[in-house]
Amino acid sequence: MGEPLVRPTVAELEFRLYDRPLHPELLDVVAVRSVAHAGARLTVRLTRTGHALSWAGPSAHIEEVITTTGADLPETGLRLAHRFDGGRRGNCAFPTVRYQVSGQIEVLKPEQFVHVHAELLADGARKGLVFHSPENNRIGLSPIGVVIIEALPQCLSVNAFHTFPEEFAVVKTQSLIEPIS
Repeated sequence: MGEPLVRPTVAELEFRLYDRPLHPELLDVVAVRSVAHAGARLTVRLTRTGHALSWAGPSAHIEEVITTTGADLPETGLRLAHRFDGGRRGNCAFPTVRYQVSGQIEVLKPEQFVHVHAELLADGARKGLVFHSPENNRIGLSPIGVVIIEALPQCLSVNAFHTFPEEFAVVKTQSLIEPIS
């Protein structure tokens, strides 16, 4: 079944946005999917700590990463960076694309978390990319990562969800990538 996913704590997470590609070997990738839309390519990589979104268009590149604060990632090309300490929003303009992101942490009651966890697994299997780690123990839930891409007429919408069963927490991000004509 593969090795168990050991998630960091939510307090150890960091969001980063780059205006350049990152080498895939810098990330511990567990699942990947690519889609083409409006002359660009979006590659989604689920990682052991979160995800990496890589959007490559005609004259711009965007790399969004959820990683740990101690990750050995470059500073070159870094446009946004923040910890997940509540709700956050950000945006960046590039020559041919506008990018917006919002993120939040939701801590639930245990019974609510179990329900949300099951819904995310079902939605991920139906509509997106999902990684469900083998269970670390026979009783508890295992962490999952789900990314759902929606190609809208004017933009790409990417919703990502990462569960942290030991904290009854879900980290959510929504990214909008809108090409500028």
